[in-house]
Amino acid sequence: MTTRDITFPAADGHPMRAALAVPSDDARHPGVIVIHEIFGLNDDIRRITGMIADLGYTALAPDLYDGPGTRLICIARTLMTLMRGEGEAFKDLDAARKFLQHQPGVDPTRTGVIGFCMGGGFALMFAVRAPLGAVATFYGDVPKTPEQLRGVCPVLGGFGADDRIFAPQGRRLEKLLSEMGIEHDVKIYDGAGHSFMSHNSGVLASIGKMSPMHAGYDPKAADDSWKRIELFFARHLGK
Repeated sequence: MTTRDITFPAADGHPMRAALAVPSDDARHPGVIVIHEIFGLNDDIRRITGMIADLGYTALAPDLYDGPGTRLICIARTLMTLMRGEGEAFKDLDAARKFLQHQPGVDPTRTGVIGFCMGGGFALMFAVRAPLGAVATFYGDVPKTPEQLRGVCPVLGGFGADDRIFAPQGRRLEKLLSEMGIEHDVKIYDGAGHSFMSHNSGVLASIGKMSPMHAGYDPKAADDSWKRIELFFARHLGK
């Protein structure tokens, strides 16, 4: 699937960079927002956005770092927004949702979100506040209380058992959703670490491999996760 770079109106009106991938047929499809890792909107997120479109969804990956200031300032501001649970990044995600729903061939009544690492935390919290049909969160932050998840749609989750930072959060997500009676599918993958679905490279990726997160692509966990995504989104969003 071809993924192309576009811009859309952010919450404050400025043109925000994004990647868009559209299914090849002429049918009416649901939309899925793709939220990037801490590395930002890179070629790997573009690859993932294309894979979502291959499953039958119009996929939009906004660049949450495309704001005023230097890249470091944008990263810090985005992370602070996630920690606070409110701020411009959530407003930009809602702007992305509205833009996606108005794209040709998109059914505006069927929208989901998927996120990875930092984006996994955003996806989960965005699904609490936005009218979405399904959320998929992979190795991202998880709230500590059920009140913070109140109103969330059905949740798919994936975490690596070797990820000492986020695996406990995956277990907490399973516990919270079970207690709340929210439909969910959360899986902890033995032998996998952080970012097991991503093909990251560079200095930060190398540091991640040596960190307590044991970050790195794991084909077995990734393949199983894509099968689960396909089934979960089909059940809750259709195609």
